[in-house]
Amino acid sequence: MQSYTIGQAARLLGVSADTARRWADAGRLATHRDDSGRRLVDGRDLAAFSVEVAQGGVGEEDVSYTSARNAFPGIVTAVKLGDVAAQVEIQAGPHRLVSLLTREAVEELGLEVGMQATARVKSTSVHIDRI
Repeated sequence: MQSYTIGQAARLLGVSADTARRWADAGRLATHRDDSGRRLVDGRDLAAFSVEVAQGGVGEEDVSYTSARNAFPGIVTAVKLGDVAAQVEIQAGPHRLVSLLTREAVEELGLEVGMQATARVKSTSVHIDRI
């Protein structure tokens, strides 16, 4: 499973690294340390926490969010596979984006809950780029 540094987690959550550190220090954001002492967040934990943040369950500061050229970097929070089609949900700051795409595309991208991805919106279509 992919892990994220505090800085990466903060960027995906749409907050400063200091805010993410404060959440970790307060026990709100689960972290662990790697061999070099860096604080890391498990991808699945970050996915769940990002949903909680978006629903207003965490945070005391005003958070600003931006989207450049309709790109929404975030974290995959759900993948539902059918026989031919699939549904992928991404939490990008306060934004929950859902894309319907082929199962083959999801498998080729290796999309799974907890990994970083970018939803790109063009008209009524949402395309997912693996990072």
